[in-house]
Amino acid sequence: MNNLLFLLMAPADNGQGAGGGSMTLIFILLLLLIFYFFMIRPQQKKQKQIEEYRSKLSKGDKIITIGGLHGKITDVQEKVFVIEIADGVKITIEKAAVAVDENEAKNAQK
Repeated sequence: MNNLLFLLMAPADNGQGAGGGSMTLIFILLLLLIFYFFMIRPQQKKQKQIEEYRSKLSKGDKIITIGGLHGKITDVQEKVFVIEIADGVKITIEKAAVAVDENEAKNAQK
């Protein structure tokens, strides 16, 4: 009876030996590497382009906010823009609220 219990509790040797664990580790590292190059790195590049575009905006530039408001920048401060959305109507928005389309991001690189 003790021998039967010992056989049931003993780990099964599937023929993988010690190499099975290292193959799993290599597979996980490969997946992480692929995830980095196809997901994380492109997103970081895109975010850098957007921030560069926003930092180059100056007084007189026409912008569109994330909420869809069209306006012209009348004042640039450290973290905010004051934009004029109609004659005599000015609002203050965060710099992060400025939408960026692909054409504007490409122009920022040049």
